[in-house]
Amino acid sequence: MVEVGAILEGKVTGLTNFGAFVSLPDNVTGMVHISEVSHSYVSDIHEYLKENQTVKVKVLDVTPEGKVSLSIKKAMDPPARPQGERNDRGDRGDRGDRGDRPQRRPKRGTPNVWKGNERREEPQSFEDMMARFKQVSDEKMSDLKRANEGNRRNSYSKKK
Repeated sequence: MVEVGAILEGKVTGLTNFGAFVSLPDNVTGMVHISEVSHSYVSDIHEYLKENQTVKVKVLDVTPEGKVSLSIKKAMDPPARPQGERNDRGDRGDRGDRGDRPQRRPKRGTPNVWKGNERREEPQSFEDMMARFKQVSDEKMSDLKRANEGNRRNSYSKKK
C-alpha cells in the first residue's frame, strides 16, 4: 500500500504536457505534476524525463478515490547554492558589512481599499454592504472627475 510521505522507485509510463505518470509497486500508478519534476523551471517535460525511465518519487497525497500525487523534486535533496547567493529570506549568508541583522526595507503604506464594515460594528446584510459600496464608489468617482476637470482646465490655460 502506498502511504503519504513514502519515497519509492517507479517507472515512467507516460508523459503529458502537464506531468508524468509513474508506475509504482503493487500495481499503483501515480502522477507527477510538471511543477514537481525539478527544482528549476520545467517548460518541456521531455527534457527531464523519458518513458520507461526509473525515478525516485515521494508520495504527496492519496485521494479517497485512489489518485496518487507524486513529486520527484521532493524525493531528492535541494540543489546546493553557490557561495554568496541569497537565501529565501533575501539576505546573504556571510552578512557582509551589515552587522548582525539583515537590512529591512521600509514598510510601504497600505493600499487604499474599501472597508465597508469599518464604521459599523453590527453585521450587515449583503444588500446593505452593496449599497454602502455603491455610495462610496460614487463619491470616489465624482472626486476623480472633479480632479480630472481641474487638471484639464489647468492644462488648457497653460497652452494659451
